[in-house]
Amino acid sequence: MKLRTSASGLRSLIPQAARERLYAWHPGRARRWQAYPGLERVEPRGHAVLTFDDGPDPDATPAVLDALDGTGASATFFVLGTQVERYPALAREVVERGHEIALHGYGHERQDRIDSDRSDEDMRRGYSVLEEHLGVQCRWYRPPYGKMSAGAARTCAALGMRVVYWSAWGLDWEEVDAARIANVVSDQLEDGGILLLHDSARNARRASAAPTAEAIGIIAENARERGISLISLGEALAYAGSAA
Repeated sequence: MKLRTSASGLRSLIPQAARERLYAWHPGRARRWQAYPGLERVEPRGHAVLTFDDGPDPDATPAVLDALDGTGASATFFVLGTQVERYPALAREVVERGHEIALHGYGHERQDRIDSDRSDEDMRRGYSVLEEHLGVQCRWYRPPYGKMSAGAARTCAALGMRVVYWSAWGLDWEEVDAARIANVVSDQLEDGGILLLHDSARNARRASAAPTAEAIGIIAENARERGISLISLGEALAYAGSAA
């Protein structure tokens, strides 16, 4: 009998430096995103969009919120319905502290590996959880791993949501420290960019998302030196709309 090794298991055997190069090079990402278009950038007006996935999570969300307060930045949190059910008070705190809530799904389903019915159930259940616990009707959806499907695209449109991807990230699903996260971000971040970070390690290789919180101050300072402020997606699109 042949043993079957998962793709994630195979990736774990690749040295981290090589994995990072593969993440940056991955040829299928652009093709997938062309098939199911979404926002990758916003209009460049002296700001970039700051986003966090996979929370809320007591491991790092409180520290992320404190760091955002310290820098004056605002952000869009792409939350999971399962996490909102576990930590409703923390999810409400994200909103109360002036940040935007968006949907990352109910669970952390990879949409291109499940059928349309399961995809529809995941997204609708997540949407309903956020409406029930937070009074939020989400406008934005980010698929886990950035991978959409035809079924997910139909449900997203039916719920009135827009797909959101990213143009920069911090590689903060890996076991990297705050300095490395900030350096990776600084290499990629530009005016009008959408930055992907994580306030939970629940779906990552690392033990804790605390280094992401520690990196926020450095990221904000580097952005400020370039004349870039860090804001939520809703704010960025409102600026673009008022300019138009």
